[in-house]
Amino acid sequence: MIYYIIKVYKLIILMIINIIMIKHKKSLKINFLEINKNYLLIQKQFNLSFSNNLHQKIRIGIICYSIKNGGIERLVALLINYLYKVKIFNLYLITLIKETNEYAIEGNISRTVIRNNTLDLVKTVNKNKIEILIYNFYNYKEINILNKIKEFKVIFYNHSCLFFWFYTHLFELLSNLYNAYKNAKYIISLIPFENDYLFPKWGINSILMNNFISYEFNDIVPSSLSSKIIIMIGRAGDKYKRFELGIQAMEYIVKQVPECKMKMISNKIGLDDIIDIAKTLKLQDNIEFVGYIGKPEIFYSNASLHIFPSICECFPMVLSETKIFGIPNIVLGLDYLSVIKGGTIIIYDDKPYSIAKEAIRILKNDTFRKELGDKARESMRKFNNRLTLHKWIKLLLSIVNGENYYQDLRKQDMKIDKDTALYLIKNQIKLLHYRDSNFENVTLNNIENITFIENFNKRI
Repeated sequence: MIYYIIKVYKLIILMIINIIMIKHKKSLKINFLEINKNYLLIQKQFNLSFSNNLHQKIRIGIICYSIKNGGIERLVALLINYLYKVKIFNLYLITLIKETNEYAIEGNISRTVIRNNTLDLVKTVNKNKIEILIYNFYNYKEINILNKIKEFKVIFYNHSCLFFWFYTHLFELLSNLYNAYKNAKYIISLIPFENDYLFPKWGINSILMNNFISYEFNDIVPSSLSSKIIIMIGRAGDKYKRFELGIQAMEYIVKQVPECKMKMISNKIGLDDIIDIAKTLKLQDNIEFVGYIGKPEIFYSNASLHIFPSICECFPMVLSETKIFGIPNIVLGLDYLSVIKGGTIIIYDDKPYSIAKEAIRILKNDTFRKELGDKARESMRKFNNRLTLHKWIKLLLSIVNGENYYQDLRKQDMKIDKDTALYLIKNQIKLLHYRDSNFENVTLNNIENITFIENFNKRI
């Protein structure tokens, strides 16, 4: 009797397992059909043609330090939120720390916090079966290791301009980083003269992208430009942001525009020297140190000018933000940025008086200020997050389907002409000479020759 009961139980269990397997297979089939339906729709939308089907959603990993405070961190949050809308991607966020009040992430995204070592990173990527990792660091030793891994593909997101490494005197990093990039298959570049002119000379396999921007053009009410408020936004404690130049310019500005106020929006850590300059110049009543604000748009609604004295940038979020709000900008030498044209005054020296002269002209002339503001805002129409997302989709699908598709995508980009690239590079070389005597003998030929850059540390 017991024998028959056990036999019946076994039959019941086998039936249950069989039913579960049938339902699971049916679910997988439905899932497979749904994914490939979306896959085909995307291919049709972007005029793509890939022969293979997707067996599951493409697993995309993104690693960065955190998703709080900085421009890269804000960009990563935007990238995740836009890719999340694409129904053929599963996203995995990997960070070194997790903080409170981070940038908002849509959906139930898988999040892993790892130690700062390559082994943890590779284990996490393999554990989650990530197919493409988007990498946001400059750790050339880690890049060299990742270049040799075959189990997954890596997109190296280059967030810095070549000349930044000159100004920081990080020559070992400079040479090793770009050599690591030479051995990488997929590099994102944000600067046209690097992507279109220098990188091909150096054998770097890059594609030009725009960053996502924080605001949608049609959702923004432009600044009224009605105040005499100047804003400066960023990491004021970072010496390469050079906020002191903006404060020193205020000494001249307030003499001509006494009602002018500057709002400095920055984390207050490391600002002692900046605050001391303001006190020495007796500008305490004209400069307000606001502190870090996660939503700076509250200061964009009536600001009349943004001063941006950074020594070197790549695709600065704050510049795109102020311009989309129709706020005029003053920058120092950053004529090569994709987002620079329209409503921006470029100064080719680092003198506070030069900044002040242009600031006074903007603040005192309502017609000129409005004209600059209109040009600034209008120039941002082409920096459309929808179009940026489309290019990301093409990029990711091309990489998944094979390197030849990636090369075809690179060829589709409009390139800046050689004369424009050379003009922009020469301007940056002149600024190198002006700013640092160590570089007074650097020539265009030197910059074009990566061997010179590799050996530069030995020359100074």
